[in-house]
Amino acid sequence: MFRKAKPAIQIEHRSAEEKALVRRLDMFLLTFGCISQVIKYLDQQNINNAYVSGMKEDLNLYGNELNYFTTYFNIAYCLMLIPSQAIMTYVRPSYWLTGLEITWGVITGLMALAKNAKHVYVLRVFLGLCESSAWPGMMTLLMHWYTPMELAKRMGFYQSCQTLGYMMSGALQAAIIATLEGKGLSGWRWLFVINAIMTVVWGVLGFFMLPDVPNNPNPRAFWFKKVDAELAMERLARHGRAEPKKLSWAGTKRAFSGWTLYFIAALYIATVHAQGGYQYFNLFLKSLTNPDGSKRWTTEEINVIPIAGGGIAVAFVWIWAILSDTLRTRWTLIITQSLIGLIPAITMTLWTSNPSSVPVSAAYAAYFISYLSLGTAPLIFSWLSELIPQDPEARSLIVGTSVAGYYAVSAWSGILIWPASEAPYYRCGWQTALSLWLVVIAMTCVLRFVDVRYLMPKRKLFVAEVLHGDAVQESEIAPEHDDDRDVDSLKGKDVGVAVSRV
Repeated sequence: MFRKAKPAIQIEHRSAEEKALVRRLDMFLLTFGCISQVIKYLDQQNINNAYVSGMKEDLNLYGNELNYFTTYFNIAYCLMLIPSQAIMTYVRPSYWLTGLEITWGVITGLMALAKNAKHVYVLRVFLGLCESSAWPGMMTLLMHWYTPMELAKRMGFYQSCQTLGYMMSGALQAAIIATLEGKGLSGWRWLFVINAIMTVVWGVLGFFMLPDVPNNPNPRAFWFKKVDAELAMERLARHGRAEPKKLSWAGTKRAFSGWTLYFIAALYIATVHAQGGYQYFNLFLKSLTNPDGSKRWTTEEINVIPIAGGGIAVAFVWIWAILSDTLRTRWTLIITQSLIGLIPAITMTLWTSNPSSVPVSAAYAAYFISYLSLGTAPLIFSWLSELIPQDPEARSLIVGTSVAGYYAVSAWSGILIWPASEAPYYRCGWQTALSLWLVVIAMTCVLRFVDVRYLMPKRKLFVAEVLHGDAVQESEIAPEHDDDRDVDSLKGKDVGVAVSRV
């Protein structure tokens, strides 16, 4: 189950044409996704910036309206995730993803015209419906275009753009408001207008930047050559991946009746919630006082210090992803991050239960260490791509279900586990994180065992049939110890070494 791979690092030999294709995919597909992700985060967060910059007073928002803005957005986001994944198999991604991005850009602009909370509620619902397509849709596209030695890095870069958006949002939004305040509109209304323009312009470019899928490339993608489609299909076959197909009722039934969807979704939900403590770093900083009772940190410092943690997160999301592709392993790095995640969970459990027994410097260190373990999502979905390469329908639904499940759990778990009234001495927050990290370790080990014992033989049969075009009997599969060789060896006599290790 946990045997050492041989060799530790594999080099994938690619032709000059293939390297050129990957460079163009990075330049257009990945660039579009990354910048779109930053813009999406800005559009999600601008409601908070606007609220503290005059929106509250202008619209008479003196109750819990801000909480409801988030609630309505999250409900709509959650409801549309799985349908969006299904629709994307019928509608070109260059139409669907970019069309929705342009739509949510227009909706963002309409926020500038809001006269009361009810207007904002309606717009936030439609904003959630449109934005739900972006993250899972792009993750699914990356699975279609990149090989196992390329995928985790690209997913990692894409994932890190959430944090980059967080790091940029405060300064960018403040600059917009400070520059345009009172010039025809209130500063907070200009905030929505500028964000809308950015979103719509970038969305229009997506019609030409997204390549769609290998077996049905985008004819408007000027950078995509005819030979690239043939090469992309060859890459799918070489690495044992089935070509993308429209989601069928049989595929939907197969996905939801199998254990993989629920197990991967549970693993993803557990990891993201295990990481959740870092989000409350600012509340920890705000609670600290000097010996004379004065605040230890100013409001500006409370907002700036966590940005350093964001920088750590970006760097390590990249590091984990690069190591994953280089070493050709997913599960070991998920466990490594979980073990690192246990350090702040244990430290803060002790600190919150008895602050006098643990120095506050340890709490500072724990919060910064918690940013090291935010790179699990790219590894989980890269692993998913390798667990069931023969079923693109299930992969698409699993990604959507995982994210929808996370939002569904988040809708009620935050107020129970991390109530603001208990900050920073959460009664069960860090204990829950500790428990979830242990669950993640156990689930990862179980999934690794099931993969080696049951899933690899099925993948080997599928890859052999793809490459040879003939049915291959299970008795022809080589012994399990050969599973660590490169998939290209299937082009020879030994069909038992088809599957890249995970």
